[in-house]
Amino acid sequence: MSLLITDECINCDVCEPECPNGAISQGPEIYVIDPNLCTECVGHYDTPQCVEVCPVDCIPLDPDHRETHEELLAKYHLIND
Repeated sequence: MSLLITDECINCDVCEPECPNGAISQGPEIYVIDPNLCTECVGHYDTPQCVEVCPVDCIPLDPDHRETHEELLAKYHLIND
């Protein structure tokens, strides 16, 4: 499952540089996560780094993009190999 930034985002800019896949970018109003690039940091780290640094806890799992650990790892290999 990829992650999602909610409208509670305060545009603090700390999540974008933490994403090893470049999945986070500035949207029209708040930061957004590209579900095609988000692997929840599988392949890079044990936990999603954007969630770790977010000061307002506005990055939950995206229920519209459900993926297993194996699918996230396969996506990691497609992006990074």
